[in-house]
Amino acid sequence: MKHLICFLALFLISGVGSFDLVIDEIPDEVENLIDLETDGFPSNPKMRNGRYQRSTSDWGYVGDLVEDDDKIGLYSYKVQSTITSRLANTMIQAKMVNNAKRPQHIVFDVQVPKGAFIDNFTMDVNGITFTSQIREKSEARKMYAQAKAKGKAAGIVRSNALDMENFKTEVNVPPGTRIQFELHYHEMIRRKLSSYEHIVSVKPGRLAKHMEVDVRIIEPQGLRYVHVPNSLGDHFDGITTISKGEKKAHVSFKPTMAQQRKCPTCSSTAVDGNFVVQYDVNRETTGGELEIFNGYFIHFFAPENLDPLPKNILFVIDVSGSMWGLKMKQTIEAMKAILSELRAADQFSLIDFNHNVRCWRDNLVSATPSQVEEAKKYIQAIHPNGGTNINEALLRATFILNEAQNLGMLDPNSVSMIVLVSDGDPTVGELKLTTIQKNVKQSIKDEFSLFCLGIGFDVDYDFLQRIATDNRGMAQRIFGNQETSAQMKNFYNQVSTPLLKKIQFNYPQESVSDVTQSSFHNYFGGSEIVVAGKVDTENLQHLESIVTATAANAELVMETLRDVEELDGFMKKDRYADPEFTRKLWAYLTVNQMLAERNTAPTAALKRNITKSILQMSLDHHIVTPFTAMLIENAEKDEIMLADQPKDPRRGCCPGTLGLTPNAPNNNKGIPPWANITAVPVSFMPEQRSPPVSSLSINRVDNDPHFIIHLPKSQRNICFNINSEPGKILNLVSDPGTGVVVNGQIVGAKRTENKKLNTYFGKIGFYFKKKGLKVEITTETITLKDGSYSITLTWADTGHIIRKQMLISVKRENNVTITVGEEMSFMVLLHRVWKHHPVNVDFLGIYIPPENQFSPEAHGLIGQFASEPEVSIHHQSPGQPPEKPQAIMEVKGNKLTVTRGLQKDYRTDRVAGTEVQCWFVHNSGKGFIDGHYRDYLVPHLYSFLKKP
Repeated sequence: MKHLICFLALFLISGVGSFDLVIDEIPDEVENLIDLETDGFPSNPKMRNGRYQRSTSDWGYVGDLVEDDDKIGLYSYKVQSTITSRLANTMIQAKMVNNAKRPQHIVFDVQVPKGAFIDNFTMDVNGITFTSQIREKSEARKMYAQAKAKGKAAGIVRSNALDMENFKTEVNVPPGTRIQFELHYHEMIRRKLSSYEHIVSVKPGRLAKHMEVDVRIIEPQGLRYVHVPNSLGDHFDGITTISKGEKKAHVSFKPTMAQQRKCPTCSSTAVDGNFVVQYDVNRETTGGELEIFNGYFIHFFAPENLDPLPKNILFVIDVSGSMWGLKMKQTIEAMKAILSELRAADQFSLIDFNHNVRCWRDNLVSATPSQVEEAKKYIQAIHPNGGTNINEALLRATFILNEAQNLGMLDPNSVSMIVLVSDGDPTVGELKLTTIQKNVKQSIKDEFSLFCLGIGFDVDYDFLQRIATDNRGMAQRIFGNQETSAQMKNFYNQVSTPLLKKIQFNYPQESVSDVTQSSFHNYFGGSEIVVAGKVDTENLQHLESIVTATAANAELVMETLRDVEELDGFMKKDRYADPEFTRKLWAYLTVNQMLAERNTAPTAALKRNITKSILQMSLDHHIVTPFTAMLIENAEKDEIMLADQPKDPRRGCCPGTLGLTPNAPNNNKGIPPWANITAVPVSFMPEQRSPPVSSLSINRVDNDPHFIIHLPKSQRNICFNINSEPGKILNLVSDPGTGVVVNGQIVGAKRTENKKLNTYFGKIGFYFKKKGLKVEITTETITLKDGSYSITLTWADTGHIIRKQMLISVKRENNVTITVGEEMSFMVLLHRVWKHHPVNVDFLGIYIPPENQFSPEAHGLIGQFASEPEVSIHHQSPGQPPEKPQAIMEVKGNKLTVTRGLQKDYRTDRVAGTEVQCWFVHNSGKGFIDGHYRDYLVPHLYSFLKKP
């Protein structure tokens, strides 16, 4: 199978998150194979001579498959999970067949919970099997590079860690091909709000002849209850079956093909969501449960029936401009509910911040009904605006807590915490995240905890995790939607009931080793603390643990004693139980602990040592971490794929390595520097030149649509508006010399306002003729086209696509940048409005730096200014109103009356924008642009402008 080339993409969503999808150029020798647009399987499977095939007879009869228009049939879709003492092993398998008469892509796209360890992936194509192995990252990349140099590499996979990961495999196969995908991962299920919740994503994408979700639970402690909420919708009422015993349970979901249909005559599936299983276990001892098996011990600790400790809590709320709208409304709703749940023994206060920091009260106050009502009124009156000064807000919060402790105002048995709610990175005050982290660490006392809620995807969630972990807390991402309020209240409920503080786990040193974290700051009701380690079962009959902690009314000492062979008989009798569960849980806890320690390591040397330990653990336990990669090979080892995960989730995978061409930009978000500007205040002065080139030297078309042309030589901004009709397509750049076209299609508002219909750009097309690439950007999707091949992303994604030395970088719900080598780049900005707004619609803005290397032949509404015209502005006079002076502008042999005013650059603030001074040319730019604006109308999204 000499020319087998496919590609994989392992990427994240958040509610769906970020990804890097790398698409390599087509090797010359493959171009003519079966007329495939992208590399795929050769049409003759006999090239393998039948070797390394495995039987596909278990498929049985594959007729009667329901196919979409693409003629791809899904024979079976299985999800199998086995939970052994909170350790969930999950397998997702799909069997598909290409019944079309042409080669096409078959996609295996599944969601994996964040924090789960992927440990195996196999793919079987007409009996040819690909299996996986874990290697050190640089070694794996070297092997991949060697295979790629020989034309035998199948792509590169990269991932960014958000709240869910998408593992996506896409293979181009000839007609009649049967293909089976199988992914394995494991995770520890954590207890929240008195329940374990196992979530598996079930999104087959089409009707399956055989559909099955099978979950088995084995809990030696005994099961208190098992519940399966109707998370997939009322459509599937009564289909799920639950069989529960004392220590085991079996959950089965097997909808028939008829039951899967959205409607009796529909060919689309209603199975699209998460399948959720909730349960809890019995607890007999306050000291927790010790489970010992195969040389490891796991200590589960979740005491109940304890009085809550009083808490001192400071809510620090971001009220900057980016919180405007639904985010702020939902935050206010959540905060009012949270304030109502404060106990009489609690003390609290509120801090809200934008570029300034305000305190509702300068000190902590008791949570009396009157104080709570006053706080609610204060919250209700908040109006978001301005920048984000996280550093000053957190330092003010720590000062209030420190002052209260110094004055003896805090109960010695109370728990003190700060809860930060923010949706963005700092823009005011201290901007360096490492400095903010250091400042907070130095000012916060060891008794205090910091919890962080990051709303949406503009916030640096990794920073919030680091600063929270560094200060005895935790972070959680909150999705900025209609569920924001519920998510915030859910998070608060997890930390609202502190039951213990200063918890210490002790074991006999001579009998145990390699114990995971054994000292904890707090224990909250409804959660669980888990400690694991190795134990010498050969020379030990019993293992004893002693847990000490501070409760509301006492210092507690809790002892537990367990026979080291107590579980042996139970485990050996159950054929579904994982005999490696103790080892896997210990490794899971150890690797995650080391990753957290590495993030907060104070020295480079310590960080290097921790990295070595993580790498060795990853190799020993066959798991993909930020320091390993998964190689996927066929049995002959002459076809190879690489599943990779970056060290820095916000930066993608290792700039400059395989897959990024030498001419691709190398920056932390895949976005050119001009797209990451700092807002510059603007003040009017007579004939003031434009602000510094580094900040505002950009050509842009945004809003209704307003054109701003920057003239670098004269350092002026010239503005004009174009009022065209919905559906019309305007040419922005037409450059036959470089073969580049940029066109924008007009979309109208929902109705007229003041007898005028506002218009915007609803679709923008880019055509790079010499590369044969087209990019279509709408308010819903971003599509790359290369001949008959295409790939579509949505604005819910974050990541990169690379093809033929062109980089497309998508920032979730924000912008797309297109970078072509070092020659040119473009940015398209997304503007979202409330979907039920009676007038406004979603629209796009486009930003083009004047440094783009267009040819002298470039034209178009923007392209014509690649060759800057001579502009003279004189005879300024006061205007009506006076702050908008008028002047005479001479350009291209024309004398025009222009008006000084302001337009908006929305790169730094998509809501309010940054004000930009410009001279405004009336009458749709007449006299400044060549000809009339109607001369720039083109028939199609990728049409070049016809020469006059």
